[in-house]
Amino acid sequence: MRHLPKHLRPRWRYLAVGLEAWPDADLNRRAFQRSIWFAAQNLLGDAGSADADLSVLDFTFADGEGEAVVRARHGHVEAARAALACVDEVAGDPVGLHVRGISGTIRGCEEKYLGRRRELSGERSVVFADAERVAVERDGLIDVRHDGAFAGATELDFE
Repeated sequence: MRHLPKHLRPRWRYLAVGLEAWPDADLNRRAFQRSIWFAAQNLLGDAGSADADLSVLDFTFADGEGEAVVRARHGHVEAARAALACVDEVAGDPVGLHVRGISGTIRGCEEKYLGRRRELSGERSVVFADAERVAVERDGLIDVRHDGAFAGATELDFE
């Protein structure tokens, strides 16, 4: 089966959502997804919630705070925001939601609004253990390939 051409594929928007609850609340992705579906169905009706097609793509929650990435169809962002505003509890625990921002890509959503920066990595040639070797540098960490494995190193280990 072939993929649809790009101009016929559905377009999506990704909402970065912040969650707040009591510290003893036990929230999970499935319960959060169910709460969003019920809120959308009650606010928008069956047809409207099906058109918005809200889905939770990423969910983390611990110690009363969390964040999620919610996917919505391109023309239904305002309906999605309204449905999210109607969510006041998840699995019986009171919860507060706020939309941090909206993006056209998952990566952009995570980087701009959820504080998940991409790891910048690069390779360079270094002298390590009296021989020239390949090192991978990412976020200040340096790993040197040595005898088929990697060894952790610092700037001071190089000549």
